[in-house]
Amino acid sequence: MHDVVAHAREVTDHPVLTHLARVGLVAYGVLHVLIGWLAFRIAWFVQPRIEDADQTGALATVGSSPGGGVLLWLISLGLFALALWQGGEVLRWWTGLLRPGHRLRVAYVCAKCGAKAVVYGVLGVTGLFFAVGADYDAAARLRDLTDETLTFPGGALLVIAAGLAVAGVGAYVTLRGFTGGFMRDIDLHAAPDRYEPVIERIGRVGYVAKGIAFAVSGGLLVYAAATADVSTATGLDGALNAIGAVPTGQWLLTAVAVGFAAFGGYALARARYPDRDPST
Repeated sequence: MHDVVAHAREVTDHPVLTHLARVGLVAYGVLHVLIGWLAFRIAWFVQPRIEDADQTGALATVGSSPGGGVLLWLISLGLFALALWQGGEVLRWWTGLLRPGHRLRVAYVCAKCGAKAVVYGVLGVTGLFFAVGADYDAAARLRDLTDETLTFPGGALLVIAAGLAVAGVGAYVTLRGFTGGFMRDIDLHAAPDRYEPVIERIGRVGYVAKGIAFAVSGGLLVYAAATADVSTATGLDGALNAIGAVPTGQWLLTAVAVGFAAFGGYALARARYPDRDPST
């Protein structure tokens, strides 16, 4: 087992994969900038629900641009590499589970890296759907899945649990923004000192905005389960549209849009100065 893990780590630590993972981080940052732009458009220029303000909307925007097909393949490849890169962190740390006194910390690091690997992998698959010309609507798929789950015995409880979990992730992301814990993913030794305050500021804004959007998305899932109205179970797109629908929502959604663009800028900085050690 140790030999298998060692060989797998050689793959995940290969310089080529590291460079591709950086491409994935660039793609991840660009997608968040595009989500911010779509949210800004919904706030000021188009009616809600006209376009998707989420990852699928961002990928569709890329696909409709000149050379979009090639860009989608490149984005997908980078995101898959990023998923493998994060999976490598699990392999790097899993042996710590065998040492008493380190298990809780190592389990947290492995769970976090594993969750990131799944998110990047799902985004990569979604990018492939668009690259081959297939239609995919994340909001509609989540709505259908919620509707199917509610038909099962205890399905409402499962949806509520999922909503609370998403809201919990939102709270964690928001807390990370306030505490500045995201700076652990930046290689501060490689980054010039003059850039560090800028990266920290845009990271704080980005993480807080993204955390709020996740929290609202989770709350909408809970509401869908409580009312049996799956129309609100639409993920990030529904959360951003819900923010825009409240009083002064135009300005609130604008602030969130700026936050998503800031998160994209942070992701680009992380692509330039990545730190692979999530324990520090």
